Parts: sequence; C-alpha cells; structure tokens
Amino acid sequence: MKKALLMALIFGLGFMGLCFAQETKSLLIDDFEGPINCGPNGTVDFGAGGGSTLEVVAAQDLQHLGRQSLKVTYNAVPGGYIWIARGYGLDAQNAGWLVKPEDINWDKYQSISFYMYGSNSQASLAFDIKDNGGEIWRFTIQDDFKGWKEIACPFNQFLVRNDWQPDSAIKNVNLDFPLKSYQFEPMPPAQGTFYFDEVELIEK
Repeated sequence: MKKALLMALIFGLGFMGLCFAQETKSLLIDDFEGPINCGPNGTVDFGAGGGSTLEVVAAQDLQHLGRQSLKVTYNAVPGGYIWIARGYGLDAQNAGWLVKPEDINWDKYQSISFYMYGSNSQASLAFDIKDNGGEIWRFTIQDDFKGWKEIACPFNQFLVRNDWQPDSAIKNVNLDFPLKSYQFEPMPPAQGTFYFDEVELIEK
C-alpha cells in the first residue's frame, strides 16, 4: 500500500514538473491600470471619424487582472474609422507600456497577445502593430466567443496594411523590431462593447 502511494506521489510530482516545464513564458507589457484618458497628456491615444463614434473608459466591474480593464463602446459605420492605441510615438504622451520597447529582447518572442471579453457579437476586430520604421501591420479576429479569452497573434501571421500607411513610414514590407505601439480597431459595420486586458509578449 505504501509503495503504491509512493509511486503515485512520484508520478504526480513528475507530471506537475512536466506541466511547469511546458508552461509558456510571457512578458506583461500593458495592463490598463491607472487613469484612462485621451488628449496630448493622455494615457490612451484614441478617436473616431467618418461618422463612427467611440467611448473609452476604465472598467472596474469587469477585469481579468488587477483592478480594471479597458472598456471600449463603439459604433463603427461604413466609411468611418476608429482607433485605440497604446505605446510610443503617439499623440497621447503618457500612453507608454510597462516596459520600454528598447528594453525588450524581441528575438525571444514569437507572438503578442491580449485578453478580450467577448459577447459573441460576430463583429470583426483589427489588432494593429506599428514597427520600428512606422509601418503598420494587421491581425484580424472575430468576436465569436463569450467571456475572457487570450488572443495570441503570432508575428509571422501579421499582414502589412495595404489600405493606409503613415506618410513617414518606411514601407519595406518587413516587420522591423522593436515595435513602437499597438492599436485596436473595431471594423464596420458593427456596434457594441469590447473589454481588453493584459497585453503580453509570448516566448518562442
């Protein structure tokens, strides 16, 4: 009996060790804690145009980590546009991450991820990243789930945006690190509410 219990204990510890060894390592770069506001001294660079509308606030009643998440209430109409960005080189001077891009060893990471609270609205969401040369790359997902879900976006699955690029961007169709910023963009036609939390880099 004792031998059986000992063997079970050894097996259980070995299994746990294997699980821990296989656990994906990540680096938290953003968590949306603290004040959420826009403008030149804001913490989030966001806006809308072409008839689309947007409200961005902190949500203390629904979060995946910490005290709050980022709540985005939107109405995206055909011909309009929306953006919600965090990072560097933006109009909002205090929209930086928890870790500066130049302090990250980007060679270690294969994906950028975020947590999103879905409502199964079937709406499409574009997740854009701006590379070191200012070129914008896009990863598109669909809100086809309910509750919190981690959305992992492998760098090799981003596509360079072909509908618009900043005039100042180095348009070399090469994802140049370090990244400078990311942004969420609900795609028209759709309206509703998204919640976001925990932006991380996932190791290879």
